[in-house]
Amino acid sequence: MKEVLAELEQRRETARLGGGQRRIDSQHSKGKLTARERIEVLLDEGSFEEFDMFKQHRCTDFGMAEQHIPGDGVVTGWGTVNGRTVYVFSKDFTVFGGSLSEAHAEKITKLQDMALQNRAPVIGLFDAGGARIQEGVAALGGYGEVFRRNVLASGVIPQISLIMGPCAGGDVYCPAMTDFIFMVRDTSYMFVTGPDVVKTVTNETVTAEELGGASIHTTKSSIADGAFDNDIEALLEMRRMIDFLPMNNQADLPELTNHDDPDRIDMSLDTLIPDNPNKPYDMRELVLKTVDEGDFFEIQKSFAGNIITGFGRIEGRTVGIVANQPMVLAGVLDSDASRKASRFVRFCDCFGIPILTFVDVPGFLPGTSQEYGGLIKHGAKLLFAFTEATVPKVTVITRKAYGGAYDVMSSKHIGGDINYAWPSAEIAVMGAKGAVEILYRSELGDPDKIAKRTKDYEDRFANPFVAAERGYIDDVIRPHSTRRRVAKALELLRTKKVETPWKKHDNIPL
Repeated sequence: MKEVLAELEQRRETARLGGGQRRIDSQHSKGKLTARERIEVLLDEGSFEEFDMFKQHRCTDFGMAEQHIPGDGVVTGWGTVNGRTVYVFSKDFTVFGGSLSEAHAEKITKLQDMALQNRAPVIGLFDAGGARIQEGVAALGGYGEVFRRNVLASGVIPQISLIMGPCAGGDVYCPAMTDFIFMVRDTSYMFVTGPDVVKTVTNETVTAEELGGASIHTTKSSIADGAFDNDIEALLEMRRMIDFLPMNNQADLPELTNHDDPDRIDMSLDTLIPDNPNKPYDMRELVLKTVDEGDFFEIQKSFAGNIITGFGRIEGRTVGIVANQPMVLAGVLDSDASRKASRFVRFCDCFGIPILTFVDVPGFLPGTSQEYGGLIKHGAKLLFAFTEATVPKVTVITRKAYGGAYDVMSSKHIGGDINYAWPSAEIAVMGAKGAVEILYRSELGDPDKIAKRTKDYEDRFANPFVAAERGYIDDVIRPHSTRRRVAKALELLRTKKVETPWKKHDNIPL
């Protein structure tokens, strides 16, 4: 028995070494952790239980019969994050460049099946070069099996992807179908075809960073939801994010011990809105002063800055926040902002996370680039997302709520449960100047008349009381009491139940 145990330990040690010490040193020299080191940082100490440590590929072509490394380029298993179960797979770049083989895919699909059966989140750590060329169609079949399970798990369990090195070819579509993608600056990149293929086909000369680095995917393509400076920061932030998410679509929201009084008032909010209606202010300040202890996990911070999305807590329970940002493009809705927010709203609805919406929106962004780019359909995505969401929805209008954008931003008309407005709110079809120029076009030559008409329009509509008179606003609240009123509204809505007509699925305007 002693010899058997010694052999077991020897086999384990060989598997833990992956591609060998030389390749591990190479990984470290690039500022990257190994697959196993990443798991140790991500999970609670000593909680990781590994599966299929000894699994190997079955390929015999192109000299592969002589190249067998236990684990075959991916480490899989489960553990806990702050005591809550998560399933993890971590691609090992030291073994065949982390490339996906049939056996490699089987390890991932086994994990995905277990996660779905046990209704726990999956976190994928990517650092790989795509399909294993030596296996041909067997590797492609493996990708397809992984993709199918991504789709089956979508909306049932949270799926998070962390790109920590190369992610190319078929590998990119696995993260693309998960709920969130995060990257590491300077060491990670994602693209379907690499710089060499791009050069051959289109004659463009581009680096891997320029083609698919974190700077591109967080600011231009919106593929990534955030980026971090190094592996350690990325993994610790994933631990933080998991704390905001429920285990699955039928689980209760996580509820953390909280020492921030829900009745706390903040008198500084009474002066947040500038006297000049055209002067911007930072909506993020309102968000941070409303959530528990100023703890806000922002999603896609570097993309479509005219709208803010992210997770916070009220009375220790997770809430999804969507807020117009007057500091960027005056907070207008454009195609990018609409796509960003609609994706976030749909995630919250999938997993029973209440949605808190802060509104200061002057309308949709005009222009040929927006219209040619499909603003109508992109704006409809956000309208669709808010309307179909059955989770508790609380809305606070702080200043402008003009035109169709008023309707879109979780208004009472599309299913907002509790809708508040600050006294500074202006709810109208458009601003006073534009309205008067249309209504009184014949008087445009008389500045005094136009000034009086503008003043009359402002007196009538530059306030929240017309909407309140019709019941479109449930109450006009004092800014300093926002946190208290939001907390009470969310408490009221905890038992909300909605019955909707049966359908196989909806047909959101994609």
